[in-house]
This record gives sequence, C-alpha cells and structure tokens, in this order.
Amino acid sequence: MNPKSAFQGAYTPVAEEVTSFDLPVTGTIPPELNGRYLRNGPNPMNLDEPRLHLFTGTGMVHGVRLREGKAEWYRNRWVRSARVAETLGEQPRPGASMRRVDAGPNTHVIGHANRTFALVEGGSRPYELTYDLDTVGACDFDGTLRDGFVAHPKLDPATGELHAVTYVIGGDTLTYLVVSPLGKVVRSVAIPAPHAPLMHDFALTRKYAVLYDLPVTFSQAAADSGNAFPMSWNEARGGRIGLLPRSGTEVRWFDVDPCWVFHTLNAYDQGNTVVVDVVRYPQMFAGAELMGNSLPTLDRWVIDTVSGKVTETRLDDHPQEFPVVSPAVVTGAYRYGYSAVTSDLLRYMGPAGTLDGLPVDAFSDSLIKHDLDRQTATVRGFGTGHYTSEAYFVPAQNARTEDDGYVLAYVFDPERGATDLVILSGQDFTGAPIATVHLPTRVPLGFHGSWIPDPA
Repeated sequence: MNPKSAFQGAYTPVAEEVTSFDLPVTGTIPPELNGRYLRNGPNPMNLDEPRLHLFTGTGMVHGVRLREGKAEWYRNRWVRSARVAETLGEQPRPGASMRRVDAGPNTHVIGHANRTFALVEGGSRPYELTYDLDTVGACDFDGTLRDGFVAHPKLDPATGELHAVTYVIGGDTLTYLVVSPLGKVVRSVAIPAPHAPLMHDFALTRKYAVLYDLPVTFSQAAADSGNAFPMSWNEARGGRIGLLPRSGTEVRWFDVDPCWVFHTLNAYDQGNTVVVDVVRYPQMFAGAELMGNSLPTLDRWVIDTVSGKVTETRLDDHPQEFPVVSPAVVTGAYRYGYSAVTSDLLRYMGPAGTLDGLPVDAFSDSLIKHDLDRQTATVRGFGTGHYTSEAYFVPAQNARTEDDGYVLAYVFDPERGATDLVILSGQDFTGAPIATVHLPTRVPLGFHGSWIPDPA
C-alpha cells in the first residue's frame, strides 16, 4: 500500500504558507474573544518520502487571531525542525541539532507561561513559536527539561501547573513531569515501563495522575521493517490503569480489559473512587490495519481505591474522537463534554495509516455535545461535504454555567473549497453560528489545538 494515500481527501496537505489579514466574517465575533485559535497537524512537504505515516507527517500550525470583534489574520506555518529548515533552504533553529530525536512537532499546540509551543510525543522536545507562528527553536523549558515532552499535557486550572507523562519510543521508562506557571520543570518522577508501552494521553485529577498502560507496545519487528510508527497490538500484555499521587512516587495499578485509549475527556476524584472518561477502542494497531476495524465509543472507568475493582460503563456509542471539556473543569467533576463524530472513517483505515477505498462521506461533518447529567448526546451537523475534527470550548467572561461559552472549530466548506472558523454558542449548540470567519485556504484535517487568549 502506498503510504501517500494517507494524505488524500480531507488530509491532503496544503503546499504553501499563507498570510491573510482582515478576514471576512459572517455574524458577529464576541468582542471578549481576544487571542488566537491555533491547530496543529501533519502536512508533509514531500509525499514521496519512503517512511510516510499519518502520525509522523511534518507539522503545520494554522492560526486565526481575533481581537475586539475582528478576525485580524490567518497564518499557517510549518514547524521548522532541522529537516524542514533544510528543505526550505533555511538555517536550523536553535536546539534542533542538539536533540536526540528531530521529529517536527505535528500533534498539538498550546500556550503556557506566555509562550507558544508545538508538541509531539515519543522523545522530542517542544518547539517554541512566536506569536505570529514563526519557529523560535527546540525548547528545554529554560534548561529544566532533561529529555522529551508530550503531546497531551494537562493544565490544572487551580494551580496553573502543566502536568505531563512522557515516554521515548522503545524506552523502558515513563516520566511524570510538572511544569510551573513560569515554564520550568519543578517535579520529575521516573516510572518503570520495561515493555515499552505507547502512552498517548493520560488523565489528571486533584489527587492523581492517571496512567494508561494498555496493550499497544513498541515492536522491534515493525521498526526493523522500516515502519515509521513501530507500534503493535500486544494483547498478552493485558490492560491496567495506574494512579500516581501527585505528590508521590509509587503507582498503584488496577487491571482493566484490553483496549486502547488515544484521548481523555476528563477525570475527577469522588470519595474513594476515581472517575475517568475516555474514548475507548476495543483494539488498535492489530495486524495490518491501523484501527483494526475497531470503532471508538465514549466510556467511563470508575476505579474503587478500596476494593481495587474497576467498573466500566458505556456513556455514548456514537463513533467519536477528539473529546474536550471546558478548561475550567479539568481535574474536577463536570457535566458537559464535546467531541467529533468519526462517522465510518475508521472502518477504512488500512495498512500503516493509509486511507484505503475511502468514500467521500466518511469524514465527519458533525460535533457532539454531551450532557453527562442527563445522559444525552446532541449532534450538531454542518452539512454534507463539510468536515471538522476537534473543537475547543472557551468559557465566557463571567460564565454563569459550565456550558456558558463558545465552541470553536475549523470546518471545511465545500462550496468555497476553503475552511471556516466557526464559533458556536455552548448553550445553543445546534443553533446558527454566532460567527463564521472565512479563511482564504483549506485547513487539512489534523490533530489538536488550543484557544490561547492574549495576556490581560
């Protein structure tokens, strides 16, 4: 199977970096939204690369800046790893040549300590970006980050600390890190992991870092065969969840049925239990298929720290991914979550992350709002031919309820052949958009992003 087929349809890369000012808007942008909506994802520069893979494509960050009710600019920029800089005929950015792994971050983009970082996992350091998305260079948090970072850190809204669980592909240790509000690593805990698990995400409560030790592990055979992402399903490993006290060093492990989790919705402590809500797959990387014909659902684990028992419950059976909550409720009890409908996309994921025989309507044109108190899921579609992936929830100023705010998402408009930044009301989720910002180009389907407000 030709690996370049992973980058077709909605994943087709864009070929140019674009800068556009004074973007047209339908509706009214809430004037309190002052900042940037950024999104990262794979955008290979050369589709003939022999080790091309959907999960390892060169990172490109897309961003829209909003200020005082206007959409001031759109920019897209490749993250300048050493290889990208060389391809573009530019000098390598500081730190790029000193890192043990030079993978251009393609998975996430966040703001922390008044800085902007593009992220990837597996042993690579974050890359710092300027406000305008140019690459500053690889970052070690002012000399405090010993090795690599992670794609899914968790920001504790109460402390302003950034928490992460890192790994190196093929390594035998996980590391729990805490980054202070000033952007320095202030805590590091090594966790033995001799079977080299893939840990894409974790969960954070007010008491614990929650670790997912699931049966996707490094495969030396896959690495030897030239697989750009050498991971495989290893059901003999079983599955377990670990609770690491945020102030401790010892992990307590709890057995669960074998499964796979890319992403956490949220987690919180409830008496002697820990509640963890995740998008769960029955299997992953099984045989030649990336997803193993395994559709994801929204599930809940309740970990009883007294009995040691884990109870599993299905919250919603829509195939879905990219779950998010309001950043204000991370680590705490909550009511609302948002995710993207995956439709039948994952049924067509073929070998090595390719899209084999993908039909036109396989891409998601819908988002979901979950009301976990009422046990309802409201689907908000954008129309045939549109596609969207992850959304982001921004709380309103002086929000009166958890869903009082705005849902931001990049949505491809087939009539324009370009992408819009759509701003929905969190409370009127299926109503007309509050505002639609019309971008000058298409934003390929990608991975994760953030709303980064301007400093007050």
